[in-house]
Amino acid sequence: MSQMMTGSGKKPATPVGAVVIRFAGDSGDGMQFAGGEFASTSAIVGNDIATFPDFPAEIRAPRGTTFGVSGFQLQFSSSDIHTPGDVVNVLMAMNPAALKVNLHEVEEGGIVIADSDEFTPANLSKCGYPPGYDPLADETLNAKYRIFRVPMSRLTREALAGVEIGTKDMDRCRNMFALGIAYWLYQRPIDSTVNRFNAYYGGAKKRPELAAANTMVLKAGYYFGDTAELFPMRYEVAPAPKIPGTYRRISGNHAIVLALATVAAKARKDVVFAGYPITPASEILHGLARLKHLGVRTFQAEDEIAAMCAAIGASYAGQLGVTATSGPGLALKSEGLGLAVIYELPLVVIDVQRAGPSTGMPTKTEQADLLQAMFGRPGECPCIVLAPGTPAECFDMTIEAARLAIRHMTPVVLLSDAYIANGTEPWKIPSLDAITEIPVSHPGVEAKTNGVFQPYARDEHTLARPWALPGTPGLEHRIGSLEKQQLTGNVSYDPANHEAMVKLRQEKIDRAAATIPPLQVRGDDSGDVLILGWGSTYGAITTAGDRLREEGRRVSTAHLRYLNPMPGNLEQVLRRFKQVIIPENNLGQLRMIIRARFLTDAKGINHVRGRAFRVDSIVHEVREMMNKQG
Repeated sequence: MSQMMTGSGKKPATPVGAVVIRFAGDSGDGMQFAGGEFASTSAIVGNDIATFPDFPAEIRAPRGTTFGVSGFQLQFSSSDIHTPGDVVNVLMAMNPAALKVNLHEVEEGGIVIADSDEFTPANLSKCGYPPGYDPLADETLNAKYRIFRVPMSRLTREALAGVEIGTKDMDRCRNMFALGIAYWLYQRPIDSTVNRFNAYYGGAKKRPELAAANTMVLKAGYYFGDTAELFPMRYEVAPAPKIPGTYRRISGNHAIVLALATVAAKARKDVVFAGYPITPASEILHGLARLKHLGVRTFQAEDEIAAMCAAIGASYAGQLGVTATSGPGLALKSEGLGLAVIYELPLVVIDVQRAGPSTGMPTKTEQADLLQAMFGRPGECPCIVLAPGTPAECFDMTIEAARLAIRHMTPVVLLSDAYIANGTEPWKIPSLDAITEIPVSHPGVEAKTNGVFQPYARDEHTLARPWALPGTPGLEHRIGSLEKQQLTGNVSYDPANHEAMVKLRQEKIDRAAATIPPLQVRGDDSGDVLILGWGSTYGAITTAGDRLREEGRRVSTAHLRYLNPMPGNLEQVLRRFKQVIIPENNLGQLRMIIRARFLTDAKGINHVRGRAFRVDSIVHEVREMMNKQG
């Protein structure tokens, strides 16, 4: 039997350019696994993909409740795409709560495949449906959507009749029945998923019976699609054009992990990661803990402050200190970050932003830490701030963060967020040889001037001070959080010296702009509107700009990956457009900075909903602003 499992060929295949599918169910239903496998398989067959996992904030919400629904959305396409999609074409609903939470995002005429076994009176009541009401039988809904009732729970148990596993393990295979149907519907091969089962359960788990059970249910779902005569057709999504190379599906957090291991190789330094678990950054600590053979050392501290100080200590000792957190943790690290600024030591601080304030919505995304990263420390305390725009960009921008930190002897804050951290896309694996080395130098006795070492003497180009290793004979010097005397590093309360040092630390950051690439504009270099963004709005902004240009509008887009300092040509770019519009997942933080620095009357599109922007929303609001502008 072919693992491609093409079936009997009775159903016609309809070509489509792109599909958005969402797997949704209880947080214990394996939706992330099913969606992730569908995404990986789609990437293997050559589609471009973009994913959006959506986790409930509760660790274990009561089963079947709306606030415990877990979802995984994927867009797969025969052309280049930048987002997981605005509207859902296919919803796999494993229970009534999943249907209730997600149905409004399904397009009219879209496909809904539901596990009808779960639509019991008790489950319907649990998620708030009125007594006696069954949404799957609602004629209005059936007229609006193509709803398919599939008894997945019963069919899963029937497929596993005679298999010696418990009922609980049987029911856990139910997500594979849904995945099998999806594979059949879009003509996906099952090979990689079967291999995953065998490797996982046949390896360290030593549960080959579970590998066999999941494979059986996956195939049962596939053949159900072929033999049940339930679905009128199948669909075909052709491969997308790609630059030749080796690709893998990668998330933002995993890209950061691989980048830090690359930094260790290219800087010929140990990367010492000190962290404290916090959603959605914890995965970085988990991933790095497995890479100690690649020059990465990890330390789980007792709190955020300890993690920050440990990372600073690693940099003081001559390695590269790195830490990662989210918004609440960045607040706790703020004094330590100021310490690294006054020490003038290289340090990388990764902030995977989430919805706030306080604990807020820890599994939802937001871009609300920009002002905190720029200004959220006591005193005049500048550091470099970067922001990748996609999961794959996290790799390059993390390496860039390390390079700038070492070159300019300063902390660098890298702003990711939950959308980038958990989302995935195809990533062309670079050649390690093609990644340039990260130069590192430590002074020796030759650094003395007239027999005296001056720890705050500066490079004439970068203004970076020397990175003197503790224990180097003759290079003993004072270190601490009190203001430094220029050159000697001695404690100084002299007003003129303090002002000079404040200006020097700021000038050092400003000079980093010399090595920052100019801002690139997508579309015409001038026009009616520039849509400017940063961070995870990249995909929605880029797609919206392309769509507006297709309508004949003079709209261009640009994306800031360097936020402090900003690209040297940014002001010139802004001046070439009649109107600047800045979409942000906050109340207008970049807009505030742009208006203050460049006296540009920038307008904002601001959503604070814990979700990424929809392309349609940006297109609509830009149209409205352009129409008002005349």
